[in-house]
Parts: sequence; structure tokens; C-alpha cells
Amino acid sequence: MKYFDTFGVMLDFSRNAVMNIPALKKYLTLLSKFGYNQVQLYTEDTYEVDGEPFFGYFRGRYTQDELKDLDDFAFGLGIELVPCIQTLAHMNAAVRWPEYTAITDTGDILMVGEDRTYQLIENMFSSLRKCFRTKHIHIGMDEAHMLGRGKYYDKHGDCDHTELLLGHLIKVCDLADKYGFEPMMWSDMFYRIATGGDYYSTKINFDPEIRKRMPEKLSLVYWDYYHSQKSVYTKMIRGHKQITDRVVFGGGAWKWIGFAPNNAWSFRATKAALSACIEGGIRNAFLTMWGDDGSECPFNAVLPSLCYAACYADGITDPTTIRAKFREVVGGDFDAFCALDLPNKVETTPDIVNPCRYLLYNDCFMGIFDSAVGENYSKKYATFARRLANYGKKAGEYAYLFDNLSKLCKALSLKVDLGQQTRIAYASGEKDMLDDLIKRYAKTIRAVDDFYHAFRTQWYTENKPHGFDVQDIRLGGLMNRLKSCRDRLVDLRDGKIDCIPELEEQPLEFFKGPSYFQNWKQNVSANNI
Repeated sequence: MKYFDTFGVMLDFSRNAVMNIPALKKYLTLLSKFGYNQVQLYTEDTYEVDGEPFFGYFRGRYTQDELKDLDDFAFGLGIELVPCIQTLAHMNAAVRWPEYTAITDTGDILMVGEDRTYQLIENMFSSLRKCFRTKHIHIGMDEAHMLGRGKYYDKHGDCDHTELLLGHLIKVCDLADKYGFEPMMWSDMFYRIATGGDYYSTKINFDPEIRKRMPEKLSLVYWDYYHSQKSVYTKMIRGHKQITDRVVFGGGAWKWIGFAPNNAWSFRATKAALSACIEGGIRNAFLTMWGDDGSECPFNAVLPSLCYAACYADGITDPTTIRAKFREVVGGDFDAFCALDLPNKVETTPDIVNPCRYLLYNDCFMGIFDSAVGENYSKKYATFARRLANYGKKAGEYAYLFDNLSKLCKALSLKVDLGQQTRIAYASGEKDMLDDLIKRYAKTIRAVDDFYHAFRTQWYTENKPHGFDVQDIRLGGLMNRLKSCRDRLVDLRDGKIDCIPELEEQPLEFFKGPSYFQNWKQNVSANNI
């Protein structure tokens, strides 16, 4: 690339969606044609580790043979394949098993200082060394805010958390060095030390003694996908360079807010970030592709963001040239792929929003998110459904992307204001209104079922089957809940019950949307799940 020594992509295979081998090889080929020369595989526990049978158990983990094959394939394309793992926090899927109870500090954080902890980490490194030719490894270690505050505290009492983190880091880096790896880690834990807790603060006061003690070969990854102002990135880069000269930047191709991507925001953030990186002398960068809370958005939905970033890293900023590059590599229309953002665009806002997710799961009787439903949302979603379906007719092998989100928009066109209409009909007490409402519930259930089958096709096209059980539970639960609500409305109409308690309780104005609510548990109910 023109401005970078390494310019890569990080693929999240830890939030249930583990890309199947044929799909991943095709993706690597596309990335190579875009110009990327590094790909990081984010695998918290989804890779095979010698001596750790519960690590990645039933999670679709990559076998060592699969990783060796992928490494060889990537190498043939000119791509450095890099393991991106966790060695402190974000180990929630692994530590659920009794095998790791003794070395769990609190939540998803490993207990530092324990021999078994370092045995596990050494097993990770030794297994990965068999699979990858690269000298680089990403050791994670981000967002371990409760480090030392659980079982470690019970055993050792209070401690200096900076010393605890630094001591663990040194041990992990020594193990990495033993197996010929040069590590990088997310910077937030150390940067928060320098800012008093705020990761994106530009007021930094870092103890130079800590800098001296940091492992020599360690790089810090400054991650930021939330800002559209170049000045923020510039100041953050300067702050990071006070801690270390080895700074890597991690941006984002937004696919982690539910079923649809946000390419539009990715463009804005990427332009600002890469401009600052180029001026700030950052020579190594990559784009993260997280899959928070279920990894519902397909990897191929952010191909426009990846094309845009690769072009920008190569000094290409002309929109026409970028569109031509996309068509050359993908064989599809850039603007059509950008329309995959539509399910989250019922309001014309440049912000990070995901109404298609929280409004899909919004309970029709509780109405927690009813206040977020704007005027004409139902008509807008119907229009989006038609547009996406039309784009899909010309999308060839990528038609499944458009079919899936078209059917999501169709379902939303029927469901988005269903809770509001339910309360209106209930308050009226008129049988005709209830009859019409019951019919609408039946149409909505069929539309959600159509979306479910399209979503299932999308998942199995790109991913291993593991992890779709969660979507079976979520979308199956949604359909069953709609049927339950419909049946109770039928009972009300037929005089079998005289009230519906949830509809007697007026919903509070939780927030004015659209907004960004990622967690399914928060979306789906006010009750414990």
C-alpha cells in the first residue's frame, strides 16, 4: 500500500459466526485484490488448542489443519495471516466450563499469577505456532476493567492494578517470545492509566517508568471507530506515541450493530482516521469487523467499506475510481451494496443507529421501544424492501444479501408500529379493529418467518452452522411471542378474557429514537433472560 507497511482486516470469528473455509478463502481472495496484505483472525476460543478439549467446544473452532491450510492459502495471495486472540479478558465462552473455573478471576477475566493460567496461554501459543508462519500475534488484553477484583482479591487482597496488569503482560510476552511471536495488544488498558480512566481523552499523563518496563517488542493498537473528526485521531495518535513508538491503528468496518451494516459511517470514520494516520506516521493499520451479540450482519455486507479503505490507503480518493475498483473486484455495483445500510436508515441521520434490530425485537405488548417509532416508518420499510429486492435481481452470487435484508424490511413494515396499533385497538374495544389487528399479526408472523429463512440461507452461505442455534432461539422466540400476543387478542375479542394486563400499563418514554441498542437481552424484554 502507498502509505502503510501493513494494511489489514480483522475478522471476528468469536461472536458465534465462524466463517466456513470456502467462504473465507473467497474473502481472502477479494481482500487480496483490494490490496490488503494482512488479515487477523479474531478467535477468542474458536481455534484448536492442544490439551484443551473444552476450548472452543461446540463453537465451530478452526482445527489446526484448517488453520494451516488457510495460512498457506493466504500466503499464496500475498496476505500475512495473523492470529488475534485473548490472553486476559473476553474469555466468556471458555470460562463457562468447569475446566477453567479455578483460573477465572471475575466475569470473563482470567486469574493472573496462576500456573494453570500460563499453562493455558502457553498451550495457545504452542498450538498457533504450528499453524501460522507469521511472527506477529495479537494478544488482546482489552477491557479487563475488573482485573484483580474477584477471586484474585479473595486470595491476595487489594493490589496495584497497574502492576498486576504489567506483570501479567510481561509473562505473556515472554511466552510469546519463546514461540517466536512479536505481540501487539489493544491499548485501552494502558491508555486509561495515562488518562485517569477515559480511553478517548487527549489529556495524557503517563509515568515514564512504566514505558521503560513495557516489553520491547510489544506494539499497542489504538482502536477507534467512533469519531468522524480527524483532529480526534490526530490527538490520540500523539497521546499513544507518548507511551510507545510502536503504535498500530485499528479502525472499523461497521458490521456489529445487528442485521444491517453501516457503510456510510464507516466511510466517514475511515477517511478521518486514515488521514490522521498518514500524517502521524502510522505505518501499520487494520480495520476491525466485529460481530457483537450474535454476529448477525454478513461479512460481505461491508465490502464497500473495505474497498473504500483500501483505496484510501493507496492514495485513491476519487469516488468514480473507487466505484470502478469495487466493480472490478466484486463484480457488483458499489451503490447497490451501500443500500444494504437501508434497514437502519428510516431516519436521515449520520449517527450510529440500529433501529432495524431493536424495533424487530420490540415486544408488541410491552412497547418498550414504541416511542422510537417515527412517522411513516412502516411505509419507509416497505419502500426499502422493494428497493433491496430490485437490487438483488442484479446481484448475482450476492443476491442472498439483498434477499435477506429485503425480507427483514418487509417484516418491519408490518411490525414496526404493531405495538402502537395494538394499544389503539385495545383502548377502542371495537371488535372490527381487533379483527383487523389479528389479521395483521398473522401477516407479520408469516413475514418474520420469511425473513428467518432468508437469514438462515445467508448464515449457512458464509458461516459454519455453529452459532445459528442462538438465532433459532431468538427469531423462533419472536415468532412464538407474536403468536402468543395474537392468541390473547383472539381471546379478548371472543370474550374469553376481559383484559390484557400489559396493555393496561402505559409504557414510559424509554428514549427518543433512533438510537443504538446492541444487546438482545435489552431489546427483547423488560424481564430477566
